[in-house]
Amino acid sequence: MTPFTYDRARDVAEAVRLGGAGAAKYLGGGTNLVDLMRETLERPTSLVDVTGLSHEIEERADGSLLIGAAAKNTAVAEHPFVREHFPMLTRAIVAGASAQIRNMATVGGNLMQRTRCAYFYDDDGSRCNKREPGQGCDAIGGFNRMHAILGGSDQCVATHPSDMCVALAALGAIVHIESSSARRMLNLTDFHRLPGNQPHRETELQPGELLTAVEVPALGFGKQSTYRKVRDRSSYAFALVSVAAAVAVEGDRVKDLRLALGGVGTKPWRAWKAEDTLRGQRPSVTGFLAAVDAELAGAKALKDNGFKIDLARRTVVAVLSQLTGVSA
Repeated sequence: MTPFTYDRARDVAEAVRLGGAGAAKYLGGGTNLVDLMRETLERPTSLVDVTGLSHEIEERADGSLLIGAAAKNTAVAEHPFVREHFPMLTRAIVAGASAQIRNMATVGGNLMQRTRCAYFYDDDGSRCNKREPGQGCDAIGGFNRMHAILGGSDQCVATHPSDMCVALAALGAIVHIESSSARRMLNLTDFHRLPGNQPHRETELQPGELLTAVEVPALGFGKQSTYRKVRDRSSYAFALVSVAAAVAVEGDRVKDLRLALGGVGTKPWRAWKAEDTLRGQRPSVTGFLAAVDAELAGAKALKDNGFKIDLARRTVVAVLSQLTGVSA
């Protein structure tokens, strides 16, 4: 492990001051960063501990929610307001990792976690453009059962591993960011980058910036939501396909909906095309299939992961049928 200094920030101003110096990294729960440091995949010269910053979960009068970036995943999942108004978020968090990790991991760290692609972790014999830009991507021609069918490039096809971020993408979450000179907000769907020709740049966070909070806007039909994760085993496994959805039906039509996919994209995948296709239509299996097919029209299967296309179709139909009472 590369030698590093350690500082514990007392407030945001101190955190961004310390974090703007050299090759510094912010330390939350450490459930991802520390592992990467042990593997020498991350080599910060300085760690800035931000666990003492805001961990508040603020319910707002308009029905929105503001979650401090230092809030633990378990605290968010168990919060009564989240469980009642945004059940998809609770279910997504509980579907991720183990109870011990959820107790340690922070919301900000969850958003900042890096891929679990096996080729990224194998720095002894595998090429990875995320790990070393310009090196190449062995996943494209290698074993790629777990890799992305949406959003990939000829430089990278690694999936984003987070369950929480899939739910937050569906909920239209907004990321709050601060630096020593400015504050800004960014839609979560814009926060994570597609790999393109710079797969090592995974988010829009700039050097010296700190993610301070996540805002979840009010959603009148948020109670009619769920999260379903399909994986190889029942616990402690990353998604092959996951679906976060909320649906509002008025009369015999889909008035509005939110839909996001995990396990299939190089970032948490908001299914905008599927939403546009289904909005205003009668809920039906045929309609659900048309919607998900519109979203998957651009899917590019590799030699081992083509099954994800049909699995995504089936999972979306099952989730939307559950939420609307349609017989699948």
